[in-house]
Amino acid sequence: MSARGATSTEGTVISIHTAESAGQAMETRTEVELIAGLGIPGDRYHSGRGEFSPTPMDPDHELTLIAIEEIEAFNRKTGHAMAPGDFRRNVVTRDIDLNQLVGREFRLGSTVVRGIRLCEPCAYLARATRREVLPHLVGNGGLRAGIVQGGGLRVGDPVRVESD
Repeated sequence: MSARGATSTEGTVISIHTAESAGQAMETRTEVELIAGLGIPGDRYHSGRGEFSPTPMDPDHELTLIAIEEIEAFNRKTGHAMAPGDFRRNVVTRDIDLNQLVGREFRLGSTVVRGIRLCEPCAYLARATRREVLPHLVGNGGLRAGIVQGGGLRVGDPVRVESD
């Protein structure tokens, strides 16, 4: 289960990260705009400069999320002190099981997104960070989501799952 036991249908956005191009360090942001069909302006996938940027844009490349609980568990298990942005996901959440959002629409602040598939760790992430991310984050590496209804997103905004 993602988020190390979180079962709530409400969580919080605790950090936001973007990178202008593949391989560039992630920049921590306090707020961003989410644009349906495109992603986050200033992020590598919005501009088509991500390592896996598809042409045309595929919704599962618009936005990625990871739970802080998974980052904390990784750091405890490995003895590393990796920061949230090091995991190369756009949005870091707390207190919500991201794995349960595959196939569901949910709110990030005022926006609406749809969980598409798990964001499994890959060889690129391992090369960019540490090899240990592969075995430790399989099944817990986050969520790929498409933006259904765009808008602003800020650190501290709620993550809410609405009734199906």
